[in-house]
Amino acid sequence: MVHSRYVPDNNESRPTTTPTQPASPVASAPVPAIAERAGDTTKENPWPVRVLSQKIAQYIDRMVPLWIEGQVVQLNRRPGAGMAFLTLRDTDQDMSLPVSIYSSALASAGPLTEGAHVVAQVKPTFWTKRGSFQLQASQISQVGLGELLAKIELLKSQLAAEGLFDDSRKKPLPFLPARVGLICGRESEALHDVVVNAQLRWPEVQFEIREVAVQGVHAVSQVCAALTELDAREDIDVIVIARGGGAVEDLLPFSNESLVRAVAAAVTPIVSAIGHERDTPLIDFAADLRASTPTDAAKRIVPNVVEERTGLKNALTRIRAAINSRVHREQEGLTLMQSRPVLARPTALLEPHIQGLAQTSERLRFALDRQILQHTGDLNRLRAQIVALSPQATLERGYAVVQNETGQVVTRADEVVDGQTISVRLHKGSFTAVRVNSNS
Repeated sequence: MVHSRYVPDNNESRPTTTPTQPASPVASAPVPAIAERAGDTTKENPWPVRVLSQKIAQYIDRMVPLWIEGQVVQLNRRPGAGMAFLTLRDTDQDMSLPVSIYSSALASAGPLTEGAHVVAQVKPTFWTKRGSFQLQASQISQVGLGELLAKIELLKSQLAAEGLFDDSRKKPLPFLPARVGLICGRESEALHDVVVNAQLRWPEVQFEIREVAVQGVHAVSQVCAALTELDAREDIDVIVIARGGGAVEDLLPFSNESLVRAVAAAVTPIVSAIGHERDTPLIDFAADLRASTPTDAAKRIVPNVVEERTGLKNALTRIRAAINSRVHREQEGLTLMQSRPVLARPTALLEPHIQGLAQTSERLRFALDRQILQHTGDLNRLRAQIVALSPQATLERGYAVVQNETGQVVTRADEVVDGQTISVRLHKGSFTAVRVNSNS
């Protein structure tokens, strides 16, 4: 293990606690001592630059060596100096740090190129003369593909446990998007495959294209930036992230945690079209739809105008056939109903009732006539009896009715006194008489 410790050269000044006072025959005010702590500095008693630089170096020098992980974005070998200088960039964020390493330590890592994913044991250092910070590496080694895939599987399990891949989060794609956002490589085949095939299927579709790095150290940041921009636009109906096939290492940016979370958080439906059928980066699980290839994505985002027109034509044909069949069936039903006796002769249903009503009326009339004849005979007999028994019939036989002055019928001779006027009613007419002395 190599430890680097800063040793100032002959031209650098060492910090002192008491400044040297120039000799002067004339007495002057005492110069204040340099403050021991940063909080004790004032406008009148500031730190010289060398003091701050040395204190920073002392603070950083207390840090112990540590292991870091990153991606090599710059590599500058200086064989004559026996040193190499490189920049390590974070795989998720746009942050990087300068690293120096002895050529012998770098050679032990094997063939190392820009873009390699490495781990290194480093010790932070600070150069007081230039005021620069860098990491001094004692060991460096490339991260193998197996280790990277193992990390991806672990990340996949963690994100799945958070629910980022759940089907309930998937958003349906619009049937006919007016404008499609496309994120792809610069002048790539994926761009051609998506645009050309989509416009062949539906010529009216419009694209908003963002050409970015789809591999290497800048892929994650550029794809995320393009996704954020397109997702914020209200006129974008669906976003396609497309890349052609490539080695597993080339597709690693599309399994980056930051990018996967950005895809899962997008409001606009996302279609992932990365690599070939066998390639499954993690954004495939977070996207709303996974397309096996960029060409397949073009088929998924827009319908085929020829197929839709054919389907529409077939549907119209089926609808017309169904309507004609229904009309024919209903016409046959109407004809069958019209042929029935009840509709051919609407009074047929009433005729039995009319006949029954006529017969009933005839019976009622006959019964009524019989009752009238019977009661008429009875009435004649009663009339004859009444006539026979009436006083008028008695008068007709020669009898008379004698009534006194008050109208009472006289039935005995002693009921009339002499000189009393009586009324005698005959069959025809009446007269009065006066009773004379019965002894005369």
